[in-house]
Amino acid sequence: MSNEEILLNIFNRMLEAYGPRGWWPAQTRFEVIVGTILTQNVSWKNVEIAVRRLKASGLLNPKAIIASDADELAKIIKSSRYYNQKAECLKGFCRHLDKKYGGSLDRLFQKDTELLRKELIGLKGIGEETADCILLYAGNKPSFVSDAYTSRFLRRFGLLDGNRSYRQIRSFFMANLPKDVYLYNEYHALIDHHCNRICKAEPLCEKCSIKKIDEICCLYKS
Repeated sequence: MSNEEILLNIFNRMLEAYGPRGWWPAQTRFEVIVGTILTQNVSWKNVEIAVRRLKASGLLNPKAIIASDADELAKIIKSSRYYNQKAECLKGFCRHLDKKYGGSLDRLFQKDTELLRKELIGLKGIGEETADCILLYAGNKPSFVSDAYTSRFLRRFGLLDGNRSYRQIRSFFMANLPKDVYLYNEYHALIDHHCNRICKAEPLCEKCSIKKIDEICCLYKS
């Protein structure tokens, strides 16, 4: 069985077990981008509070964030932790969008995916995971998102051994799956859901719906 067949089998089993995850929850592309920046090192519940406060303050658009006072912006997003750095990151992204793309997300996302990825990573406060979230969830571009859950998932199913880098994990998925936005979107969300609910640090193996699929089984040993 090829890696592609294994990955698609796992995907279909998770989708059947959990259903579509409906990720990223937001009303606009810019709200998605704000959420990807704010969710670094904090729970989504805290991000939702910050996003609601930005909306209530009329700050959920690039020009308003550029014009805002940095200290006031930081106070508004305080629930997201590291709020001073995140306020600076939000303002930096918005200034870049305004200066290089005239404030247009359409123009931003017209750029080649890998070139835009490098450009985003070059902005202060935006790492690989955040850049991929922006590309996939806001830009509808096929750029697979990895995280600690993804790494755990691949190790336990023996698909990648040892501690691999973010880049290696992302490359594994992109080399072994069709480059499809829906698939990348749903797959990442399903892995996170599965690892949050079942495949925990101390996993609930008896409840796992995917621990044995044809020629692959979970390698976790308690």
